[in-house]
Amino acid sequence: MPLQLSRDPVPAMLQLLDDNIWTAAGPQVGVLGFSYPTRMVVIRLAGGDLFVWSPTALTPELKAAVDARGPVRHLVSPSAMHNLFLSEWQAAYPDARLYAPPGLRARRPDLAFDGDLADGGGHPWSDEIDQVHFAGNRIATEVVFFHRPSRTAIFTDLIQQLDARDLKGWRALVARLDLMTGDQPQTPRKFRLAFTDRKAARAALTRIEAWPARRVLMAHAPPVMEDGQAFLTRTFAWLRD
Repeated sequence: MPLQLSRDPVPAMLQLLDDNIWTAAGPQVGVLGFSYPTRMVVIRLAGGDLFVWSPTALTPELKAAVDARGPVRHLVSPSAMHNLFLSEWQAAYPDARLYAPPGLRARRPDLAFDGDLADGGGHPWSDEIDQVHFAGNRIATEVVFFHRPSRTAIFTDLIQQLDARDLKGWRALVARLDLMTGDQPQTPRKFRLAFTDRKAARAALTRIEAWPARRVLMAHAPPVMEDGQAFLTRTFAWLRD
C-alpha cells in the first residue's frame, strides 16, 4: 500500500513509559486516502545501547531526544509495511544495525540490512526483549515484541484504532465496516480475512498470550496502559474461535 507523509508532521518527542522504555508519536501517514497515526518505541538495553522499533520521521528534536538516551545500535522494522523512514535513520546512524522482518528485503532492495528478525533467541536484545513472528497472514505479516522488564507488548498493524471524528463520508463508512473505529483497538476485518494459515497464527498467539503483559503499544492506536494480557485475550478471541 502506498504511503505518503502528511503535510503537517507532528513534532515528535520521547515520552517515558517505564524504566528504559520511551515512545514518540510521529506524523500522520496517508494510506489509500486514510490518515494513520504513527508511533515508535525506544528501549535502552542493559548495556546502554538503544533498540529503536518502527522509526518515524527523524526530526532534529527527535534525534536530540534519542541521542540523549544513548547510542542507537539496533534499528528494527517490525513489518514490511513500516519502511518509510528507514533510509533517513540508517543515514543518521551508520553504526547501527538494520533488521528486516519477513518480506522487507524484497520490497526495499535499496536498503542495506544487517540481519533478519528470526524467531527465537540469538539477537543482541534477546535477554530483555522477546519476539514472535505472527505468521499466516497474506498482507499483514509482522513481528510482535515483548519488553520483559516493563511487561510491554508491542504490535504494529494487527491491532488498530482510528478516531471516527477524523473521518467523513465513504471513508468513515469503510473504516467502520473494517472495525477500525470501534470503542477499543482491534484487528481490522481485512487482516482477519487475510489469515490463510490459522494454525500458524494460533501458534504465534499462544506464545504471545503467555506473556505477562501489563501494557500494549500499537503503531496505529492509543496505548493500552493496564491489564494488557486481558486486552490481548479479548482482542484475539476471533482467532481462537
